[in-house]
Amino acid sequence: MAVTIRDVAKAAGVSASTVSRALSIPDMVDPETRRRVTRVAEHLGYRPNRAARGLSTGRTGNLGLILPDLANPFFPSVVKGIQLAAHQADYQVFVADSDEDASTELGLVRVLAKQVDGIILCSPRMKPAELREAATLAPVVLVNRKERSIPSVSVDNVGGMRQIIEHLSAQGHRSVGYVGGPRSSWSNRERVRGLRVAANQNGVELVELGHFAPTFDGGTDAAEGAVISGVSAVVAYNDLVALGLLNGLRDRGVDVPGEMSVVGIDNIPMSAMVQPSLTTLDIPKDLAGRTSVDLLLRLLTEESAHVARARELATELLARHTTAPAPTTSTRPTGRSRTPRL
Repeated sequence: MAVTIRDVAKAAGVSASTVSRALSIPDMVDPETRRRVTRVAEHLGYRPNRAARGLSTGRTGNLGLILPDLANPFFPSVVKGIQLAAHQADYQVFVADSDEDASTELGLVRVLAKQVDGIILCSPRMKPAELREAATLAPVVLVNRKERSIPSVSVDNVGGMRQIIEHLSAQGHRSVGYVGGPRSSWSNRERVRGLRVAANQNGVELVELGHFAPTFDGGTDAAEGAVISGVSAVVAYNDLVALGLLNGLRDRGVDVPGEMSVVGIDNIPMSAMVQPSLTTLDIPKDLAGRTSVDLLLRLLTEESAHVARARELATELLARHTTAPAPTTSTRPTGRSRTPRL
């Protein structure tokens, strides 16, 4: 008879979900426990078998992943983390892209729910009621979103915004703009909340420049409003927007960081490749993906009441070359009013 994950768990004195994590996401398990599980699995000759698991559990061996824009460089790193952790646990991943259209997300959940054991919703734009409905169709884990009663993996947006504002304040910036993302984005709302609190605590004026597409073109479109607003530094919704903003500012003859500092969020690979390299808030994308699989596998192997409902990951500001001390009045671009472009 084939050795099962429960045989390994019993011999190692741990739960089945711990065995799954030790073999699929080893850095999420205590080293000694991980070594014990690995030794037992090797000794017993345990090999995951999707077909046998499906017959015994009635499960498909598939996980679903829905995200808003696979072309956004932020998401491939999350997807790689999800696929790696899923593969190590002998699961396959079906990926669906909503193309930033919130109205299609619930429909995608309905389709995938028939083919998978659980679904990861990455940065979903759905309304809370729709998220709760989605969770009735299949076990669901959220990434970059929180909703009561639904397990989630998020990042410390408020703490991250505090790091950004403190960095800019220490360089003498007293008026900071924010180029916002989609109105339906939970992350955008959390970032605005964090910026407002941090700006108030540090004596910084926060100028909210409006909502823009979370793309390079969205950042380019925001450049005019940033110049008109009179701020000396701008925080962008994400790195793509920040890169577009750099492009738009360059077209208008604004020197970065000499006349205006720019900060992005995400730390996508190209943020370090541009000149000047982008100061950005690093979000642990791969870890977020792997953690979401860990949480979803727990939902599938344990009583849901015993599963942690939310995990929040730390962020880190990477100060590069698009931020510098605030310019003096004489070095700022002239002819700007205090009325931002909305």
